[in-house]
Amino acid sequence: MPLDNSRVKALCFDVDGTLSDTDDLYAKIVSKFLPKLFFRDANRAARRFVMWIEAPGNAILTLADTLHLDDEAAAVIDWLSRRRKTSDKTFLLVPGVDEMLEALHGRYPMSVVSARGEKGTMQFLEQFDLVKYFDAIVTGLSARHTKPYPDPVLLAAQKMNVAPENCLMIGDTTVDIRAGKSAGAQTVGVLCGFGEEPELRKFGADEIVEDTTKLLGLLK
Repeated sequence: MPLDNSRVKALCFDVDGTLSDTDDLYAKIVSKFLPKLFFRDANRAARRFVMWIEAPGNAILTLADTLHLDDEAAAVIDWLSRRRKTSDKTFLLVPGVDEMLEALHGRYPMSVVSARGEKGTMQFLEQFDLVKYFDAIVTGLSARHTKPYPDPVLLAAQKMNVAPENCLMIGDTTVDIRAGKSAGAQTVGVLCGFGEEPELRKFGADEIVEDTTKLLGLLK
């Protein structure tokens, strides 16, 4: 379903793979060790492998969809997210994201909706001086349940004083898309993270963009 710009009154951004760049370096290293005999596309397989390590929830949800166990998978993802330890990951910024946020600032209330803990989320935002752009920051333990439940998106909408159906959830994985759709929001999937277009569309993404900065073109 095409994006209805007239409904968009506020923006909700995922962090990993959406604002924070993906670990392409790790993927390149992993791809060197994958035998070409078994992997036709070693680079794609390596990216998926890294994604499963860093964001196991997305892999669980994708598999569960095939087995028709979505609700059970959501509960497992929620449990894992709440027990994930903070890592010492070095953050990278998706090129152009700071300029994009500056251009959108003042046009829409904006929030972060991340499954990361508060410490890791704030480390990233503070490292690149992005806190000033956001009206609300919702992290992995802010709401009763984490993504793919709708709770974080609903909480962000409440903090921004905007109805959930007037929010736009932007993320790179099916976990983000499902959270947004189940909250009644519209969704945009970005391909600069680990998600791929077919699976993002399958879970209901209203639009797909090559990278997060292309959101500016959608919101003209």
